[in-house]
Amino acid sequence: MTFLRLADVRPWGGDLVDLVIADGVITDITPAGTAADQAERVDGRGLLALPGFVNAHAHVDKSWWGQPWVSYGGQPTTQGRIAHERAERDKYGIPSVAGATAVLREFLRHGTTATRTHIDVDLGVGLRGIATVREAVAALDGAVEVEIVAFPQDGVLRRPGVLDLLDQAAAAGATSIGGLDPASIDRDPVGQLDALFDIAVRRGVGIDIHLHDGGQLGAFQYELIIERTRQAGLAGKVNVSHGFALGELSAARQAELVDELGAAGISWTTVAPVGSAPLPWREMRTAGVAIGLGTDGIRDLWSPYGDGDLLQVARGFARLHGLRTDADLTYAVELATTAGARFVHRENHDLVPGARADIVLIDAENVPDVLVRAPRREMVVAGGRIVVHNGELQM
Repeated sequence: MTFLRLADVRPWGGDLVDLVIADGVITDITPAGTAADQAERVDGRGLLALPGFVNAHAHVDKSWWGQPWVSYGGQPTTQGRIAHERAERDKYGIPSVAGATAVLREFLRHGTTATRTHIDVDLGVGLRGIATVREAVAALDGAVEVEIVAFPQDGVLRRPGVLDLLDQAAAAGATSIGGLDPASIDRDPVGQLDALFDIAVRRGVGIDIHLHDGGQLGAFQYELIIERTRQAGLAGKVNVSHGFALGELSAARQAELVDELGAAGISWTTVAPVGSAPLPWREMRTAGVAIGLGTDGIRDLWSPYGDGDLLQVARGFARLHGLRTDADLTYAVELATTAGARFVHRENHDLVPGARADIVLIDAENVPDVLVRAPRREMVVAGGRIVVHNGELQM
């Protein structure tokens, strides 16, 4: 058994304590300076401590991070981005173990220790992307825990054979299967959703559906998802990614849908993109609609932006939604940490005994200060191992 005492840290900006870690798990919290065990002592220097960040929506299989610059091309629509990616991805070695590893290393450097990642499954790449990401995860020896969503980026019903690939991925251990704009991509929302829910029920997996469609078209698809989630008994296993339409609806329509989403146990993930309509996050919180934050793609063939720092996404969420008070700014950080637990199937993700020892140390006065400045991560502990020290990745 390996022991570590992370001494003189301030969980969530509170009083100085020592965090005692054994075999990758926090086992005790003691007042600072009261060590009486033989654990290796690591000086936390009085830094603020947070749980590791949880990236609830990523695409680690298709980044060109660390490679020569790729100029933006193709048409700026969902269909245009899909077509451009399909035409160009082989040229840039997407997917590759090196590319996925590079992204996961950036996650670690910024303090992300768990992620739910969508991985493309289509007729061109088959299930190769899933195998590639699993190899990258193994290369980092579990420092980042990764849950896989088999994602039909090129559509489901319009590409015969994709449903079978999704079924194979679910049988082979993918935690969830994905969907994509059932109305505007497949042009058969009932057909796509019925097929996805059939696999989910048979294989015992979750569903995570990308929904870019706006306005009433998006709202109609939310209704279909709510109805099927209830019928299938999949409360807690269905997620909507992006869901831009929710912020575009009238207050009355929002309230109706949010209540139904909460009652059905459907969660939501957002990357809080600039220019999108703010979500009714207060009402979602009251109704029990869990919200997760994610980076989406990072320097991929959809966008040249992104650096893997989920704290920047949390700050973007705060700015998009006009958060100002200390309590609300802290809430944005909670979305990026403790609230992300459900998206990676963790019962407990915090600086408490029994939780995996995923700890981020930051030189900051308090949690709001962390959010608005997004300082470098001085130390990152992942599963009880120090993977970042003095801001530098150690692996």
